[in-house]
Amino acid sequence: MSGRFNVFSLFSVAGLCLIFLSSCSQHMDYSTSPHFNSQTGRFEHPDGDKHDKGFFDLIGLAGEYFSRPPDEVEDTGLPVITSTSEQLQDFSESVIWIGQSSLLLNHQGMTVLTDPHFTDRASPFSFIGPKRVTPAPFDIASLPDIDVVLISHNHYDHLDEQSIRELAATQPDIQFLVPLGLETLLREWGAEQVTELDWYQPIQIDSTTIQATPVQHWSRRATFDRNKTLWAGWMVTWSDFSFYFAGDTGYSDDFRQTAERLGSPTLAAIPIGAYEPREFMASAHVNPDEAARIFSDLGASYAVGIHWGTFKLTLEPMAEPPRKLAEALDKYDIPADRFRALTHGEAWTAPFDGS
Repeated sequence: MSGRFNVFSLFSVAGLCLIFLSSCSQHMDYSTSPHFNSQTGRFEHPDGDKHDKGFFDLIGLAGEYFSRPPDEVEDTGLPVITSTSEQLQDFSESVIWIGQSSLLLNHQGMTVLTDPHFTDRASPFSFIGPKRVTPAPFDIASLPDIDVVLISHNHYDHLDEQSIRELAATQPDIQFLVPLGLETLLREWGAEQVTELDWYQPIQIDSTTIQATPVQHWSRRATFDRNKTLWAGWMVTWSDFSFYFAGDTGYSDDFRQTAERLGSPTLAAIPIGAYEPREFMASAHVNPDEAARIFSDLGASYAVGIHWGTFKLTLEPMAEPPRKLAEALDKYDIPADRFRALTHGEAWTAPFDGS
């Protein structure tokens, strides 16, 4: 089944099915959060909801998607560097891009996993929806001991039920950190240690401070639960190193403000894909040029590009984001070895070596 049929069908068939779905978790009272509108019962970014698209917007996007030029990568996938369980047991002082927004990172003995997604579809259904084009470089059973899982928001390409269930079953001591509103859902899936946080609310784990941060995005898993749960980036701060995970975001002043408030990260994970057509995606997804600007806004020392090359979600060719990123880095005089688009499964140690 081609990638074209999968996504076109997602808009036509699955979209109709979702009309009859409601949120699968209870929504608590978050009226004490400054980012929650008690009148609407929904979370809000200070700049408003810039991605509230209507039915005809979605139909138009589906039409453009179905008529897009051929892209060989949609059939072949991108290169993958695989790792065995034995190799991963020695994983330390490094970051590995697993695919999409999933990263494995270790520093000072703490191992962090972001937006874990190891399954074949980014969809509420196992038989339809965006299919994984580039396979994961290893499976959940091969992972080393995970201390913390960070979840950015509830979209299906970031919050995958099957992956969470397997992680919770195989490693019950994992601490899951989620934005407001997602704790109940993860507990339903078997996670035992779940903490939900508001933007800039900190939690201390051993000697490490972790905080959710604002980004310009939105949330939804069903038709009637739009923005009923919060979305977030994350800052993880050790005494000698910090990691910023943007999750999924449009371009805003949030990154400059985050750096002013929490300091500039040593390493940032910044989305570089899923940006076309621009008139539809700009409010929720940055392009490579904006990703380079985020790098500068954060004052990051290093960055890795995420959210590209794994699922076919939007109109740009799947291999295009790294090329566009290279152009943007040159445009803004950012050294190419400071902001990399890794191969799926590639490990990168440079941000950890103190240089």
